[in-house]
Amino acid sequence: MKIKDLVLPAINQFASDYISGRLKTDNFFHYDINDEKVFEKRYSELMNRHFYRKDLAEHIRQYMDPFGINESVRMNIEALEREDSVVVIGGQQAGLLSGPLYTIHKALSVIKLAERQAKALNKKVIPVFWIAGEDHDIQEVNHVYMMHNSKPDKVSFPMYITKKPMVSDVKLEYAAAMSWVEKIIESYGETNYTNDLLKNVSKLVEESDNFSDFFARLMHTWFKESGLLLLDAADPKLRKLESEYFTRMIKNADLITNAVISQQNLVEAEGYKKAIDIGSNAANIFYYDAENQERTLLELNGSGDFIADKSDSLSFTQTDMLHMAETRPECLSNNVVTRPIMQESLFPVLAFIAGPGEAAYWAELKQAFELFEMKMPPIVPRMNLTIVERSIETDLNELGLDLEAALTGKTKEALQQYLESIKDETLVQLHQQLIQNVDRSHAAFSEQALMIDESLKPLLIKNREFIRKQLDFIYEKTDEMNRRKHEIVINKYERVSASLYPLNSPQERIWNPFYYLNKYGPDFIKELARLEYEFNNKHKAILL
Repeated sequence: MKIKDLVLPAINQFASDYISGRLKTDNFFHYDINDEKVFEKRYSELMNRHFYRKDLAEHIRQYMDPFGINESVRMNIEALEREDSVVVIGGQQAGLLSGPLYTIHKALSVIKLAERQAKALNKKVIPVFWIAGEDHDIQEVNHVYMMHNSKPDKVSFPMYITKKPMVSDVKLEYAAAMSWVEKIIESYGETNYTNDLLKNVSKLVEESDNFSDFFARLMHTWFKESGLLLLDAADPKLRKLESEYFTRMIKNADLITNAVISQQNLVEAEGYKKAIDIGSNAANIFYYDAENQERTLLELNGSGDFIADKSDSLSFTQTDMLHMAETRPECLSNNVVTRPIMQESLFPVLAFIAGPGEAAYWAELKQAFELFEMKMPPIVPRMNLTIVERSIETDLNELGLDLEAALTGKTKEALQQYLESIKDETLVQLHQQLIQNVDRSHAAFSEQALMIDESLKPLLIKNREFIRKQLDFIYEKTDEMNRRKHEIVINKYERVSASLYPLNSPQERIWNPFYYLNKYGPDFIKELARLEYEFNNKHKAILL
């Protein structure tokens, strides 16, 4: 494996301006990631704050113990208890089979930035991955893509859910899960690694109670050598550590919303679109009914009460909410606004690894953080990677395609140009002439026929359409035969497009890592983790 840095456009304008340094950083963030001293400044600020380090370390130890804690993880858990340690953190939903490749890229970014800053600061910097198990959007995590008829095909896990359970409460039934997993992995083709891969996954599924369990066990398998610490945001035991922070959020619910809206006004004034959908009555806290598995976003009714769906069908006074935070914090859950605040309250965060969308919504939280007398950590864009297989690199060279063009969706455009170049122009002209001649002859015939009987008009129209379709059919068949003569080249274009920019999206948003594990072996992700990466905001092509 080797890395090739490329300059590619960012997904959205805010992320593009942030990465390039065109953003007025002070308007949106507390730290400028282009400042050479940014992590030294952040470290000093963290050393003046208090964290419940021992309780947090013990929670992570208990959470990860069933996975089998190795030496690297054990050392990092112990280091978290030390007053001089800090963390680099990032997170993602608990996707089945780990979800799209960008989940792996985010974990790699967390690990590599922690390694780099540990050397730069000469301090203990611990990588932490926050599993967003409290999310209830099952549709985001219940599928992967596989190739079907030479095209990416979305394959969803067979399940029917009418309620809104947290992902961590969605049970994983072994037989159904393995049937689905086998279908996915077998679609990649049998290799020397397939049988062992299925056996290992089968063991992890058997040990997992739910979606988040399965996700965590996979991540631990791949990144335990790097000492990556894991925690599930939906864990009821974690809620006990969050109790006092929920209390502050409840007491300041209206102020938090006002702060976000005020910051959004600044964002819009700078010409950017809002990233967070928030109303003036937002409470920014979910109520979770574990018994009925329903997660409901609460609002403020203007009288100090917390209600659901703008009605009194589910209603709590502030006193009720404060009592809940103290005695039953597992009934509360964060939304997109309060989750970052909770994360920063729990951990001494040196840096947060963010995707393009995350950077945009964190920019709307600056004033909310200031309510809690905290600064946002440096928001570091995660690394964007594309895996380029040797066969795909060969195809690119033979087609004369630039890698940058392929990674920005230009392969389809190049294919269309090629298809135009191989068309038989004489055949095209003869087809057009034939249609014109038939139309003239049919028009003359129809005119004469209608003089005999006007009622023939509908039949004549249908007859003309039928003849045209037949002419188009034989032309298309002839064109198809011509394309078959060039199918070797056409297939190369289609392979490049499917591998590097499938469904008009970056590879990392569609393909799952198990394709590569099946083809290149169980250490594929570990080998990715051993590479040296530069945090230079450039796209990284991993050439195999």
